[in-house]
Amino acid sequence: MSTPSTPSIHNRANPFKARITANYSLTGEGSNKDTRHIVVNLGASGINYVPGDSLGVIPRNFPRTVDDLLPHLGLDPDTTVEQPTGAVGLRDLLINQYLLNRVSKKFVKAVLERLPEGGSSTVSKKQQLAEIVGNEEAFDDYVFTRDYTDVLAEYPVSFSATEFLPLANKIAPRLYSIASSLKAHPGEVHLTVAVVKYHTHGREKYGIASGYLGHGQDLNKDEVPVYIQPTKHFHMPAADANIIMVGPGTGIAPFRAFLEERAIEGATGKNWLFFGDQKKSSDFLYEAEFLDMQRKGVLTKLDTAFSRDQAEKIYVQNRMTESGAELWKWLKDGAYFYVCGDAKRMARDVHQTLIDIAQQHGGMSPEAAKEYIEVTFAKTEKRYLKDVY
Repeated sequence: MSTPSTPSIHNRANPFKARITANYSLTGEGSNKDTRHIVVNLGASGINYVPGDSLGVIPRNFPRTVDDLLPHLGLDPDTTVEQPTGAVGLRDLLINQYLLNRVSKKFVKAVLERLPEGGSSTVSKKQQLAEIVGNEEAFDDYVFTRDYTDVLAEYPVSFSATEFLPLANKIAPRLYSIASSLKAHPGEVHLTVAVVKYHTHGREKYGIASGYLGHGQDLNKDEVPVYIQPTKHFHMPAADANIIMVGPGTGIAPFRAFLEERAIEGATGKNWLFFGDQKKSSDFLYEAEFLDMQRKGVLTKLDTAFSRDQAEKIYVQNRMTESGAELWKWLKDGAYFYVCGDAKRMARDVHQTLIDIAQQHGGMSPEAAKEYIEVTFAKTEKRYLKDVY
C-alpha cells in the first residue's frame, strides 16, 4: 500500500506560493473542451505527496472582472479598505479575496432594498426584482447565470466598499486530483484542468479556479497559493495487487499518477484503465503516454469510449459491460476498483454497472449483487474506492 504523504508546514491557512512552469492544451482541433495540462513547481517548499492526494489551489479573479465591476458599484479602484493586516487597495482586495463570478443572494436582496419605489402605472424595477427574490426557483436561476456586474447593469444602485464587501462571498480553495507521481516528477505537481468558459448576459466568463489556472496566471511567477490535501482513502494498493481504474475526462488525473508510480516502482500488479471522452481525434487525453505504457506492459488493458464518434453514444460503463466476464474475474481474484470524476451521472452509472456485472457474471440476485458491491466489496474489503465530485 502507498503510505500517506508527510504533513507539510504549508496548508490551507499557510499556502505555498508556487509557480506554473508549463501550461498546454490536451485537447485538439475540433474539441468542444479546453482541457489543459498544468505543471506546478513546488520550489523549495519541501511539499511532498502521494498518488491519490489533491492539490488545493487558492485562485483569484481576472483583473478585468474587477475593473468591470467597480464603476457599477460607484467605487474608485484606489479606495483603501482597513484589514487586520493594515490598509489594502480595494481593487487588489477584490482580485485576490472575493468570489465575483457568481452573485450572492444576500447582495441581490441588498440591491432590492436600495431600489426606488416605482410609479403606479408600470411595473417598477423594484417590483420586478421582488418577484424574482420571492420565488425560490426563480431566484436560484437568476443568481446561477449572473455576476455582480450583470445585476448592477440591470438594477443600478451604488454601494460603499464597507457596504459591499460583507455582501460578497470570500474565495475558497479548489481541490484538483493530482495527475503525477512525485517520483516521476521531483518537485512538481501536475494537474489536468478542464477550463470552464461560458457566455451569459452579453459577457464572457470563466470558472474562477479553472480560468485562473488555464488563462489567468503567467508562467514562472512565484504567486500561485497551493497546499496538499492528503487523501483519506484513495490510496494505491500493494505493488502486487491488480487495479481497475475508471476515469473519463479529467477523472483520468489520478490514474496517470498511479501508472507513473507503478512503472517507477516496478509493481507487478496488473493495471486496467477505462477512459472516455467525446471524440478520439481531439479528446483522448494523454493518448501518447498511455499507448506507450501499454507497449511497455505497464498498462495491461486499455478500454476507451468516445461518446460522439458514432451515432449511438458509448460511455465507460458500456465498455465495462462488454468486458463484464473478465472484469468480474479480476474482481474475484482480488483486484481493486477505482473511479474518479463526475459524481452525479458517470459514477452513479458505473456503480450500477458493477452491480449488474455481479448479478450477470456472479450469478447473484439483484439484492445480493447490491449487497456485495455496496457492503462487502466497498466497506468490508475496501477494494472499491471513489474520488468523485
